[in-house]
Formats: sequence, structure tokens, C-alpha cells
Amino acid sequence: MGSGSSDFVDYIRIFCKSGKGGAGSAHLMRSRGNPRGGPDGGDGGRGGHVILRGNRNLWTLLHLRYSKHINAGHGMNGGKNRMTGADGQDAIIEVPLGTIAKDDETGAVECEITLHGEEVVLVSGGRGGLGNDHFKSPTNQTPRYAQPGEPGIEGWKVLELKVLADVGLVGFPNAGKSTLLSVISAAKPKIADYPFTTLRPNLGMVYYRDHYSFVMADIPGIIEGAHEGKGLGLRFLRHIERNAVLLFMVPSDCDDIRVEYQTLLKELELYNPELLDKRRVLAITKSDLLDQELIAAVEKELPDRVPTVFISSVAQTGLDKMKDMLWAALNQENWS
Repeated sequence: MGSGSSDFVDYIRIFCKSGKGGAGSAHLMRSRGNPRGGPDGGDGGRGGHVILRGNRNLWTLLHLRYSKHINAGHGMNGGKNRMTGADGQDAIIEVPLGTIAKDDETGAVECEITLHGEEVVLVSGGRGGLGNDHFKSPTNQTPRYAQPGEPGIEGWKVLELKVLADVGLVGFPNAGKSTLLSVISAAKPKIADYPFTTLRPNLGMVYYRDHYSFVMADIPGIIEGAHEGKGLGLRFLRHIERNAVLLFMVPSDCDDIRVEYQTLLKELELYNPELLDKRRVLAITKSDLLDQELIAAVEKELPDRVPTVFISSVAQTGLDKMKDMLWAALNQENWS
């Protein structure tokens, strides 16, 4: 996969500038019939906000790569007859679901977009100034002043995308994750290459029973030392944080299933201990290589306290049982 629209962009810096508020009006009502009329200055309009809006049809942040400066419009000044100035035009940034916004300097998370159509004000526009009508009093019946509008706010923000999926696949590169995904998912939107590797996270929609479905994500690159930034590094691990259930995949022909499972768990724990709170299912892959006698032998070395299923993507065995277990885990049915 080359560059262009196929790039999977999961991190971007943008410069946001909200609009300044309009000034209040200091107008005094004057007419032939009322030459000494009182103040009738209207308020200034609010400056435009910079707003994030969730869009389920977007999969990457690529569209923001070429428009890194986001400017909202300025509020209009107040007018006579207590006319309020128009608000500045908001700048709306459409982002995929699972986008997190952070302050570039502090790294503090400011908001997270998870729903289609959800809107969050990332940078507020300046408030409009009050017109002189607000400042009249028994002792000051003709104030000739009004408030200026507040300035807008500007600064760099970081947008980060975490793949939103219900089930995340965890396993070493030889575990058969992408094979499983291609076999059990009916549709696989192309989420293309990361800029620095030939591997890419794939999302697949898995249809279950009659009309249920869930999203499964193949996240390449859990390898020993990944939590230290080695290998494919932290970016891939970050995607797992959002998954509701983790499907651990260990091939039946590995040296020691329990050790391999523990190694994967350790990687997750070193990266973020909260990942261990997620519900887990263990799939022993490539189980078409085993006869009943070998399966019985393997069962003795399985880790404790994790529901386990023997599957073969090639022979398509055990897949329905695995889906049942994942569905139960996602819905916390009969889940200890």
C-alpha cells in the first residue's frame, strides 16, 4: 500500500484559533422626538468555537494532515436598538470515533469522541462584550461606554485515534491473527499501512447468529519488549486500550502454551496494568494439527481461570464456539 488516501494516520498536531467576541455598542438613542434618549447599544456576538464532531464514516485523521490551521470566525459588534451582533462561525473538525484530543504542551486529555454526531467544544470563542444598555443605572442614565469582546484562544492540540473495536486480538506474529480475521469477518475495511511498517491494524465486522455483529481488531506487534518502545512499539499497544474483550491467540505448536500466554499478559501489564481488568478468552490456534490424544495433553498445560477454545481458521473448526464465548464476554453473560 502506498501513500495517499490509504495512509492510516493515527496522530496529528493541529493549530486551533477560536474567534474573538464582538464589541458591545455604546450607541445612544437619538431622534427628533427624543433628542436625549437613553443607551440602546446591543451586545457583541460570541466568537466562533473550534468544535470536534464524531463521524462514523471516517477511519483516519488523514484529512487533517493538509489543513493543520483551524480558524473560527469572529463575532460581530453589537448595534443600535439593542441589536446583538451575529456569532462568529464555528470551525467544525470531523473526526473518526475513538479520537482523543490533548493539549500539546501539557499532554492533558481534554476530550474523547466516541459517538457519531457527538460535538465537543475544543477551543471556546471569546465572549461578546456587553452593550451600554447593561450599564445604565439611576445615577448613570446615559453610559457612553460598552465592553470590548474577549479575544479568541489559540494553541496547538494533538489528536490521537484509538481503534474502537469490541474484540482485540493479542498474540505473537505467528499466532494466525490475520488469518482468523479474514476467515470470520464478512467485511474488512482497508485500514492501510502505518507510515513506518508494513503491518497494519485491520478491523473486521464479525456477524454472529441471526443479526448480531461485533467488531474485531487485529493489532499487529505485541512482541516482547513492546512496552519499552522496541519493535513496533507503543503505537500498536495503544489501540488495545479501547477493546472491551481481548482474544489471546496462542498456536498449538508452540513450546509451552502457558508460558506464551503469561508472556503476552506480562507485556500488557507492563504497558498498562488496567488492561488486565479486561475480560479475556484464549484461543488455541492451528488445532487441526492435533488429534484427540494431543488435545487432551495440551489441555493439561492450559493456563487457569481463562475460558479456552481450540480453533482452526484453515479447517474452520471451533469458530462458532469461539464466537459464542466472545459474545458472552462482550455481554457479560455467565461471566465469572
